[in-house]
Amino acid sequence: MHHRIRRFLATSLSLVTTAITGAAFAAPPAAKAAPPATARPAPAPAPTAGELLAAYDAVMGPVNFEAQVRMVAYRDDGSSRDYTMKVLKKGDEKFRIWFAAPSAVAGQEMLRVGDNLWVYMPNLKRAIRLANRDSFQGGDFNNADVLRVNYQKDYDAKLDPACASEQAWCVELSAKSKNASYDRVQLWLRKADKQPVAGAYYGGSGKLLRRATFRAHKSYAGLTRPGEIVMRNMLNTKRYSIMAWESMNTGVNPPASRFVLDDMGK
Repeated sequence: MHHRIRRFLATSLSLVTTAITGAAFAAPPAAKAAPPATARPAPAPAPTAGELLAAYDAVMGPVNFEAQVRMVAYRDDGSSRDYTMKVLKKGDEKFRIWFAAPSAVAGQEMLRVGDNLWVYMPNLKRAIRLANRDSFQGGDFNNADVLRVNYQKDYDAKLDPACASEQAWCVELSAKSKNASYDRVQLWLRKADKQPVAGAYYGGSGKLLRRATFRAHKSYAGLTRPGEIVMRNMLNTKRYSIMAWESMNTGVNPPASRFVLDDMGK
């Protein structure tokens, strides 16, 4: 009897030991596979200088448009002069302006066809030729700033990383001909939407002539562009002019007959 009890206890102890040992040395459960890493999209390539210049022309000089514009010119003696005008553009080569105020220029008109530019003087009842780089109505813009926005035609462009910032690309422009507004221009366009925010304009000697700030960006019937341009005279820093685009309609298709000398004054 005692022999059977001892044999039972030995067998039970052996089974318990085997179970404990097997559990201690059993392979751990397989680890769950890590989810695949989500690949980050590659950053969009930076636009070329040519693409940025095309974006500038598209917003600052749409192919066709009619607009109401106001310019206030501030003089170094503290005085100012307020101009109102209607602007009409057709294609890249035709541009016309009618002045409504102040009274000293009311009835005057300006016309550009290609590289030719005239001002109609109602007191003389005839048109007089103008130069692209002459002052626009005595303000701080020149005539080509207002009537000749076609930078792709007038300038060679390259990116300039030295003057770029985290928020804006910088494009360096070199004039192709004397018909351009300036000999050299630097433009800053926002990286977020390619809208112009600033400009610097130089003469042939390399001297800085003007600085522009493009501000009050807004939509004109779907076209987003600066609503105001502040042009500061760097040769006389007390002078500056503000041009505000009060309305713009790009859905017009004006007849070519509105851009001939014989139509001026009518």
